[in-house]
Amino acid sequence: MPRTRRSPRLALGAAAAAVLVAIPVSAWAQAPAGYTLQIDAAAAGPEIADSMHGIFYEDINRAADGGLYAELVQNRSFEYDPADNGSYTGLTSWTPTSVGGGTGTARVVDDSARLNERNRRHLRLDLAGDGGAYGVTNAGYNTGIAVEKSERYDFSVWARTTGPAGTRLTVRLADTAGVELARPLQITVTGDEWVKYQGTVQAGQDSAFGRLTVAASGSGTVRLDMVSLFPRDTFKNRPNGLREDLAQKIAALNPGFLRFPGGCLVNTGSHYGYESPDYERRRSYQWKDTVGPVEERATNANFWGYNQSYGLGYFEYFQFAEDIGAMPVPVVPALVTGCGQNQATDDPDLLRRHIQDTLDLIEFANGPATSAWGAERAEMGHPEPFGLTHIAVGNEENLPDAFFERFLRFRDAIKGRYPDITVISNSGPDDAGPTFDRAWQLARQSDAEMVDEHYYNDPTWFLENNGRYDTYDRNGPQVFLGEYASRDNRFFNSLAEAAYMTGLERNSDIVKMASYAPLLANVDYVQWRPDLIWFDNHRSWGSTSYETQKLFMNNVGDHVVPSEASGTPGLSEPITGVIGLSTWRTSAAYDDVTVTSAGGGTLFQDDFSAGDSRWTNAADRGTWVVENGAYVQRDTAAENTMVTAGDPAWRDYDVRVKATKRAGAEGFLVAFGVRDTGNYYWWNLGGWDNTRSAVERSTDGAKQTMIEDATRIETGRQYDLRVEVRGRKVTLYLDGQVWGSFTDTAVAEPFRQVVTRDQSTGELIVKVVNAQATAARTRIDLGDGVKVGPLARLTTLRGDPEAVNTADSQPVRPVESTLRGVGNEFTHTFAPYSITFMRVRARP
Repeated sequence: MPRTRRSPRLALGAAAAAVLVAIPVSAWAQAPAGYTLQIDAAAAGPEIADSMHGIFYEDINRAADGGLYAELVQNRSFEYDPADNGSYTGLTSWTPTSVGGGTGTARVVDDSARLNERNRRHLRLDLAGDGGAYGVTNAGYNTGIAVEKSERYDFSVWARTTGPAGTRLTVRLADTAGVELARPLQITVTGDEWVKYQGTVQAGQDSAFGRLTVAASGSGTVRLDMVSLFPRDTFKNRPNGLREDLAQKIAALNPGFLRFPGGCLVNTGSHYGYESPDYERRRSYQWKDTVGPVEERATNANFWGYNQSYGLGYFEYFQFAEDIGAMPVPVVPALVTGCGQNQATDDPDLLRRHIQDTLDLIEFANGPATSAWGAERAEMGHPEPFGLTHIAVGNEENLPDAFFERFLRFRDAIKGRYPDITVISNSGPDDAGPTFDRAWQLARQSDAEMVDEHYYNDPTWFLENNGRYDTYDRNGPQVFLGEYASRDNRFFNSLAEAAYMTGLERNSDIVKMASYAPLLANVDYVQWRPDLIWFDNHRSWGSTSYETQKLFMNNVGDHVVPSEASGTPGLSEPITGVIGLSTWRTSAAYDDVTVTSAGGGTLFQDDFSAGDSRWTNAADRGTWVVENGAYVQRDTAAENTMVTAGDPAWRDYDVRVKATKRAGAEGFLVAFGVRDTGNYYWWNLGGWDNTRSAVERSTDGAKQTMIEDATRIETGRQYDLRVEVRGRKVTLYLDGQVWGSFTDTAVAEPFRQVVTRDQSTGELIVKVVNAQATAARTRIDLGDGVKVGPLARLTTLRGDPEAVNTADSQPVRPVESTLRGVGNEFTHTFAPYSITFMRVRARP
């Protein structure tokens, strides 16, 4: 069986605990190149669920409107509002346009002439009747409306007019230079009642710079709403459908499940409805807002800073999951906000309504067409049930007790009516810490079936924590790793993720589902990086992590095969580097800085009586001055103002400093083991708006919490701080008392593997990650109990660790090859910085 690599929890005041260590690539380059891989090919380990690897879809980075949802018109219903984004107006993305000298006025109005109560705003055009035409032009997303030569596009608009003889609308598609991209479309609007008008245009050439103009001729008042241009060619040719290239890339992953619709947008904002008298514009994601005719779906502010039209709603999510063969996993709000809002809503009637909404959601997905919500589904075009089996309640709540109080109410109601539905809890927004620990404690106490974990960490963390789930209690809740990623889109991040995924598969008896996040990012509207698939208005491409996920999802296997690989020795070294002082949106004064060796000798001493010449402003931020005999950072707006001093070779030393907070949001940052501005440790006292304190390790700029507590910092009080570094053990003292201790000894192992069996082909799938600069010559032993074919099929991802896939270049792509000379024992050399999947025929 594989070796167990333990990752114990960190504890304040602990004498030692296994934590994390960053190992530079140069160190790996010196590692031995010889490995062994022992596989018990005749044995069978845990089964792997069909849902092992899936996808998480959230409308972030314009993933829906301007992304997967194929609508080409931005702000089609004139609902944009400053509540969505401070720069928005009802005419955002629209420009009033005169054609042939026509004049008039264009206004977005909310009056009794509206299309319906849930689509409250529309465009009012008052025409001068001076012989020309007057209207509006839409700029689409990114550089404009993208069209392809010979492709058809369906136009529609809801309109009404006061013109007694009707009003002619001219619909024109042209580029920014005025060159027509399709023949104009003529529509006559008659009557002062809302009617939907439709037509089709065919593009005469390719363009990514299209503009859609809708201009009215005549006199009187014309009202327009839901101005739409949709490609005829959507995924599976579905109306109100999905952008073909993006949907195809997602389908090519072959995901086992689709978690939707979020994420932070599920459980942030108000939990009340879009209803009179206030028509709340910042709401949690409430599924009933998103079904039915698109013109009757409520608008909402997206947590990520833009509007969401809900054209892509719950029906479309369920349909997409079915189309790509993925298990649907919807997430509903629990009336406790997360993602920094951290508020519990105490309204019993509202809680009952949300619980009933969740029961209605299950009926919408699974009920017969004769049921109330099953009939709604059938009317939308899907009379057969969608087959929902899992539902998640809540997302990343930082108030675990308040969350679980409500979670149990949801679970009891769901189980009372639908006992076969798996109800998923969650453990907050991080891989460790008080929220995580309390959430897991409550989950175990309440016999939760499954817990959703989320974390985003640096590559080193993923290399170090391959064995995270080896020690999880097999009698407790199962794990759904609903969101994870290494914090960049370089190939080295993908290598670290792949190494970690071997540990997920090895622990498939406890880890049942896992999904990288986020899924999609529009290059011109990015709120979060990294992302799996990138796109603009006419192109899309997979990141190196997309290629990695695709390789794993298409080669899962049916069960784990026991295996054990030798490791890479000699990867640890003492904490080494200079010291630093910093602040974060805070003015602080530092004095009497002393560094002494383990033997008591003085390495450095500064009381700033001679100025600050011994310090370097490494971050080049903040305003540092010597004032009243102390070193003061004055700027209360600047973040990470680190100054450094000392010898890069320092190790086994004590740092002492006196610190006083003068003003601002947080406390002090005392750094040690500083190698450069991206690689260091710091003691963050009074961080996170002075709500907690922690030691963080920064690896290439990505921070990870090593140890933390609830210490806060008082303004005007002087604190005595001491950091003692011995090898990889660190002990911290606050005003002479031990604040905490940890030992940073975990190893970032670059050579990882897992083996699974594909029952349908009779093949072993040997999955090996070599995340180092040295080729790994490996002796592979399959044992004597199987008959092995002479050939193996190889699929390899290999590249520069800094490589990034872009629209114009995808340096990291899968390469297929055949390996000859395979037997019960054989040797293969795995390339540097590579992910290799080897399919070997091996039968008992």
